[in-house]
This record gives sequence, structure tokens and C-alpha cells, in this order.
Amino acid sequence: MKISHIEVIRLAIPFESDRSELAAETAWNAASPALKKMETLLVRVTTDEGRQGWGEGFGHLCNPVTAQALQSLVSPLFLGKAVPQSREALTALVCEAEQALHAFGRSGPVRYALSAIDIALWDLLGQRLEQPLWQLLGAKRREIGLYASLVSYNNQPEEVARQVRRAWQAGFRTLKLHETDYAAIAAARAALPPEATLMVDVNCPWTVAEASHRAQQLAELKLGWLEEPIWPPDDIAGLAEVRRAGTPIAAGENASGEWGFEPFYGAQAVDVLQPSVAKVGGITASLRVFERAAQHGIRVVPHCFYYGAGLLATAHLVAALPDDIQLEVPWIRFSPLLYPQLDFKPMMRLPDAPGLGFRPDAEVLKKHTLSHITLTAESSHV
Repeated sequence: MKISHIEVIRLAIPFESDRSELAAETAWNAASPALKKMETLLVRVTTDEGRQGWGEGFGHLCNPVTAQALQSLVSPLFLGKAVPQSREALTALVCEAEQALHAFGRSGPVRYALSAIDIALWDLLGQRLEQPLWQLLGAKRREIGLYASLVSYNNQPEEVARQVRRAWQAGFRTLKLHETDYAAIAAARAALPPEATLMVDVNCPWTVAEASHRAQQLAELKLGWLEEPIWPPDDIAGLAEVRRAGTPIAAGENASGEWGFEPFYGAQAVDVLQPSVAKVGGITASLRVFERAAQHGIRVVPHCFYYGAGLLATAHLVAALPDDIQLEVPWIRFSPLLYPQLDFKPMMRLPDAPGLGFRPDAEVLKKHTLSHITLTAESSHV
């Protein structure tokens, strides 16, 4: 069985966040109020026997660049190749591609493109072995908890409080903000019962000194974690200094591939590591991060602000982690739904179909596609 063609599909699906009218901010962040649609970049890998595996690469507004990397560099390395029939063969094929692509760096759109292909290959492997991915990964649970990852409300305390109450009333007991002002974060904490777990992702805005001051202020709010508090995000010594201020620290979403996590191990810099499956190198790289983090006693909670095959891939990975680890889902309503699992509830039951179980609605896919390219061994070359 060989890979006959690879499709690169760029989508943009409208969503509702029930935000009050707020001043628009930059749209470069997917949590921004300026966005009304969310993009995703899917790949569909088809074999000469007609099997299809789905993947997703990061992401959002850089999708055209990742799509070009898939078309020009990454897909040609897989077209015509035998579909891996074991985990070992899959890992070997992906590692071969990594080495071939080394001149283009070990992060960024080329890495995101490789992540998408890797996820699709795991989907195909699960189908071949007739196992849902969570079983293939050794998970014992099929149901996982979800936590609500709220969009930004521009640091408006009243709006933030209203939104966390909405999420709590919907049954979510763990919530994450994308705010930076103490007043907005404190308003969320005050609006929630004491048993609620609240985290904050600030998206790398502060110096080490400012982040340390902010973390000290926030300590009284007993956050689950403060996520990516400093610029640059890979300043490991800086993160360790901020952590000493008393608030748990999470990071890793923007690590440069799985190797970008190496400096974290043993550095006492973070409480939580956050590999992002559509960025880090797919399922293969995520599993390596899981293994290394476990060796060093660091908790892993994968990042997941996706809604395509990457979200389902992350869900299967979460099932293979300890039972208290939850899946991050964006606190928005997609209209229409690309697939049923996007109707987010506090718990998700994973598909029992072999592989990912990703079954996108064909009509939704067609209606909301921005671009669709089909690559074959004859039409593509490095």
C-alpha cells in the first residue's frame, strides 16, 4: 500500500463567541476579538487502496505559508512511499523526512507541514491495525474532560466575569483566560466558585522583571498556571526566575520542535509543558515529549486551539496521559459544525472507529474551503 496523493485543504469557518462589542485589537492571535472566522489547514493522505488519513498543520493566519511548505517541500517526500505498517516504520519514515528537511530549520511552517503529514500517517496506521488511536497509544480511557479556553475580552473586567460565569454554567470546571490585566483576571476569579480552576495565557508580553512582578501579584488568585509570561518564550532561565515568584508556570506551545523542549528538562523553569501537536512534529514528536517530561517529573497538558484533525489527535493523546489531564477547547460556537465533536461539552467521548475517527461533513468542507490542492508523485517534486 502506497501514498498515491495528498490534498492540502485550507478552511475558514465562522464562529460565535457571544462577546459584547469591544474595541478591535490585532488579529494575529487566534483569541482576538477582531476575528470572525477561524482558519485551519487540513491534509488528506490517500493510499492506492483508497484509505484516507487526515492531519492538520498550524495554523491560523500563517496557513498560506504552511500550505506552500506542504506543496513544495514536505509532501513530495511522502508521495509514492509505502504506508507504514507499524509504529517503528512510521517513526523511521518521519525521521527520514526530518533529516531531508534539515536545511529549512526545525520549526516554523516546514515543521507545521510535517506535523500534518505525521498525524495523517497515524490515522492510517490505526485504520490498518483496526484500532482507534487512543487504544493504539495505550490509553485506558475513552472519555476525557475538556477545559474551556476563552477568547480575549480586551481586559474588560465585567465582560470577563460574564464570560467565565457562562462557561461555568455550561458545566466547565476548568477555564483559561487570554487576558493580561490584573483587574480582568481578578474579576474572573471573583466570579467563579472557589473550587473552579482558572489559568491565564498572556501570550509572551513581558520582560522577566515585569513578569516576576505580575506573577507575584497573581499568586493570591491561586491560578492553575500562568502561561507564556515572557518574551522571548524560550528564555528558560527567565521562566525559572518568574516561577520563583510563586505562580505555577506553563510553556512549550512555541517550542522549536521536540528539541525545543530539551532545555526545560531539569531547569526548574515550568510546572506544565504544552506541546502543540500541529506545531511540534505531530503525534510522533508529542509522544517523545511525553516520555522525556515523565522522566523529569514534569506535568504535560497539550496545547490545542484547533478545530480540525489536530483537535482530535490531541484528544487521543490526552487520553493516554493521566486521568486528570484535560483537553483544551476554544470557548466558541462554530457555525456550522465541521464534525460532531465540535459541539463542546465538559466531557468528550472519543471515536471508536479505527484511526482518528475524523469524519468532516462534506458539505461544510466544500462550502468553507478557501483553497484545495491535490498533489501526486507526478505533479510534485522537491
